[in-house]
Amino acid sequence: MPQACPTPSRRGPLERIAPGLGALLAYQPAWLPKDLAAGLSVAAIALPVGIAYADLAGVPAVIGMYSAIFPLFAYALFGSSRQLMTGPDAATCILVAATLAPLAGGDPERYAMLLLALTLMSGLLYLLAGLGRLGFIANFLSQPILTGYLNGIAVLIIVGQLPKLLGYSADSDHFLAKLVDIVTGLDQTHWPTAALGLGMLVMLVLIMRLLPRLPGAFVVVVLSIALVEGLGLDRMGVAVLGEVPAGLPSLALPRFDLTIFDELLTAATGLVLVSFTSGVLTAKSFARRNGYGVDANQEMIAFGTCNLASGLAQGFPVTGADSRTAVNNAMGGKTQLVGVVAGAAMLLIVLFVTEPLAFVPTTALAAVILVAAVGLFDLADLRELYRTSRREWAMSVGTTLGVLVLGVLPGVLVAVALSLIWLLTVSSRPNDAVLGRVRGRKGFHSVADYPEAKTIPGLMVYRFDANLVFYNADYFKDRVLAAVAAQHTPVKWVVVDASPINVIDVTGVRKVDELREVLARDGAELHFARAKTNLGRFFNPEFVTARQADAPSVQFDSIKRAIDAFIKSEKAKGVPLQERSSEDQVNVSPDWRDTVEAPPSEPADAERPPPAL
Repeated sequence: MPQACPTPSRRGPLERIAPGLGALLAYQPAWLPKDLAAGLSVAAIALPVGIAYADLAGVPAVIGMYSAIFPLFAYALFGSSRQLMTGPDAATCILVAATLAPLAGGDPERYAMLLLALTLMSGLLYLLAGLGRLGFIANFLSQPILTGYLNGIAVLIIVGQLPKLLGYSADSDHFLAKLVDIVTGLDQTHWPTAALGLGMLVMLVLIMRLLPRLPGAFVVVVLSIALVEGLGLDRMGVAVLGEVPAGLPSLALPRFDLTIFDELLTAATGLVLVSFTSGVLTAKSFARRNGYGVDANQEMIAFGTCNLASGLAQGFPVTGADSRTAVNNAMGGKTQLVGVVAGAAMLLIVLFVTEPLAFVPTTALAAVILVAAVGLFDLADLRELYRTSRREWAMSVGTTLGVLVLGVLPGVLVAVALSLIWLLTVSSRPNDAVLGRVRGRKGFHSVADYPEAKTIPGLMVYRFDANLVFYNADYFKDRVLAAVAAQHTPVKWVVVDASPINVIDVTGVRKVDELREVLARDGAELHFARAKTNLGRFFNPEFVTARQADAPSVQFDSIKRAIDAFIKSEKAKGVPLQERSSEDQVNVSPDWRDTVEAPPSEPADAERPPPAL
């Protein structure tokens, strides 16, 4: 049984900077057979995919090969995942083409320069974000939104590739126009091209279903080359790649008009957001299957180096590739050496065996892309979303429609906007509750959930299950006042359980003061229990000090302390206290001080000025 790769408990400076290099220095010979087999299998998939995706990105085939090769070497050094393979990605390529085609104006040289600028810019953004510890942006796009975005990309790819599969052109830029072109252009189908393309499509699907360990894309490309040469299909009008230059890429620096810098930066930012979210999800998924973790910030740095490597090789932006990662995992790859082996194998082909690539038919590449696009469309997740949350299903479908109707780059903005809307919707109307005691249950519970919960007349304990910031501060104030108005007896104290509040801003503080004034006019006091002392970190120290000195309210370490203080205050006024059930509103007599135990470590004097409230 092969040994598992060790996960060191402590990482030295080398491992922190280049986790892959640290793993390679601790390499065990027993892992080599698996890594070699996995690397060659990945190469067999990655090379034809790179050629195919070059067409999506609107660049020559050799650029796709460079983009498939050189990022693998960079990730092998800087990546924290032992399974992840980087390279061209369908969604990324579509975004690249949608961004650069209008800016290039049909000039291939200008397109190449803009592509170089976009790729290097993406790499730098990745590096800056990784060094700034912004790996958490992987969670910024919710899974339903990401699913909707990728589904839209999948539909765009399918519609764009169908004419190439059948051998006719459809040059419209917009989705609906492309659909019309597909239907009206069917009578222009080139039947030798269609027969070859459909045959390769069926073969690829069968290989994936029946022989999943076989590199289906490689088999299809090799077989299609043999058919083109053997039957002379190119002389019958079947389109082929043509000459693919051998050798290494030349280094170049981007040159472009600075007036379009903002457009490139916007595109690069959207590309980084979407491609990183997709790539790091792939990395985390396979790391979880293999019993280790990945560092999102390190992955961001690794993706940055991959894109810089691709850019310097004149390639296009890359990310984590789920299909090639799955091949690596299925073949039992153990370390980042798999990427080195795959990159080296493809590099040898680019250097010495490019002549046969001239006969690769574009219809076969369309078949490879179509299968990848169908795999990108996640119908199962849509069904699951529909079953579990119609709201999030609608947002996912809305993102897909945004990509199709508005375009790829606006689709990214739609995805971001929908994520923000969802976040604000959830947190601006959080759950809240009036709290009471339930016999036989510890703690305090919502009287809406437990109608038999006991409360003390004149005292309302209230909990707000969210941070208190500008977009929900009015809601907080309104909900407290509504809860006070719903009480059966006049409220003298409102005690807010502030334990769920981790953040408060200036608007939140001002709404608290407004609420205090409104309650005071009705003869009620506002107090807080269990507020976190670090709430003051969001404000200037002088403000916090002055507010503590003014002490507009008393803050208690626990709800129990607040209750004791209320009871003491009322008894000092000679007011008899009884509990009330929200269910039957029958007064009962047990003392709350007997049913609520204070933690033994609490100080006797638990009152203190609030840090910000």
